[in-house]
Amino acid sequence: MREAAGPAGAAGQRERGAEAARRSLREGPGRLLVTLYGVFTVGAASRSAYQLSTKFHEAPLAYLLSALAALVYAFITLSLVRGGRTARRVAMVCCAAELTGVLTVGTWTLLDPSAFPDATVWSDYGLGYVFFPVVLPVTGLLWLRRSRMEHGPAAPAASPR
Repeated sequence: MREAAGPAGAAGQRERGAEAARRSLREGPGRLLVTLYGVFTVGAASRSAYQLSTKFHEAPLAYLLSALAALVYAFITLSLVRGGRTARRVAMVCCAAELTGVLTVGTWTLLDPSAFPDATVWSDYGLGYVFFPVVLPVTGLLWLRRSRMEHGPAAPAASPR
């Protein structure tokens, strides 16, 4: 049976397209990405919470950066789970910010190790985490780009009249 022509048919197509785009971020490789970001959110948040509450005075910059990493991971995880055009944009911005943070902190820790008396999640480009902190944002950006190209930009839902 054919879809009805006109605004109602177009709105239905947009809605199905938007739902397919949301699902694509949570299926296949997207599901693995969501899982890894979820694990990193919990790991970085629990580590930084412990460090900030018990030994903040030893390396405040390192522990605050780990807390920032946890927040970025949480935003990415939630955005990937939520899906949709706005969430995809938020995830892309957060992945780009994460990559910038990893590259900046990674380089900083190599050039001036004394600035970080204790390691952060992003120290040495994520060496303490088997380089996942530098691989995840690159993978995330590639996945978001690929899923956007496969499903096209999700059109906003039609407004009620």
